[in-house]
Amino acid sequence: MSRIWESLFSKNGLAAKEIAGKMLHIQEGDRIPRVSDLAKTLEIGNGTVQGALKVLENLHAIHLEARGHLGTFLRKKDVVLLKEIAGVGSLIGAMPLPYSPKYEGLATGLIEASEAMLNHIDLAYMRGSKQRLESLKARRSDFVIMSQLAAEQEVSEDENLEIALNFGAHTYVTAHQIFFSNHGEQKIKDGMRVGIDYTSIDQSKITLMECRGLDVELIPVNYMQLFEMLLKGDLDAAVWNADENRARETFQVGEFQSASTRQVVKNASTSVILIEKDRKDVKEYITKLDKEKILRIQQQVVNKEKLPHY
Repeated sequence: MSRIWESLFSKNGLAAKEIAGKMLHIQEGDRIPRVSDLAKTLEIGNGTVQGALKVLENLHAIHLEARGHLGTFLRKKDVVLLKEIAGVGSLIGAMPLPYSPKYEGLATGLIEASEAMLNHIDLAYMRGSKQRLESLKARRSDFVIMSQLAAEQEVSEDENLEIALNFGAHTYVTAHQIFFSNHGEQKIKDGMRVGIDYTSIDQSKITLMECRGLDVELIPVNYMQLFEMLLKGDLDAAVWNADENRARETFQVGEFQSASTRQVVKNASTSVILIEKDRKDVKEYITKLDKEKILRIQQQVVNKEKLPHY
């Protein structure tokens, strides 16, 4: 460690960490607060503030220009370095694997919307809402994205969870439908082998509701294996995301027969952000996200007007 970086552990260095965070909000060319104002805000002495500013300049995090009675101006700043000094990190969010344009668009929108904020978002991609929920509770993720259907079920079972942001209908998937290996089928019937992924709250709940009262064999599967198993005839039917174009072009598609299932699938199409209630910092950040920008970018990706990046 260089002597310059070691200086961050001095009295002036600790103050430099606080001031670095404030410099992130000041535009290049703007006047910075007076030394006496910073001292009052941080409850430290004027000399400590002056020493802290010197530390930041020595680290090349900022370049200041004194203009006499006009004050001191921020001529240049290194945002990455200031964030490192201030200890500002990224928020980690977990969302589904981006195998559909809607997921790609949502991921792209979240990343771009966060670029205008102090903390950026980093995304991890996990199959199954249960796995994402586990990552949230283990604090490996600061927030998770799942359907409103799944999130509401988890909130009802855990009082420390809450929905921080709802993106609206058809932002998670366009819809869920039933896919059949036999092109002559239109609905799930007695004797069928039906695929069910118990790690997916949506898929398993919708499947169980649609099969209620029927004499079917439920075959535990990995959601990502549904296509191959339907193609090989190992399954007769499976509930699946209607945005999976490959499946729509290959298999017979049917609609839900149960009225209760049709009602439930509406909430399964809605994206929400789920957080822990005691993470006030995360909630404050999420509520400041530009929701309309995120949705606009998602639609641009879906319409192939914008390349996804995440």
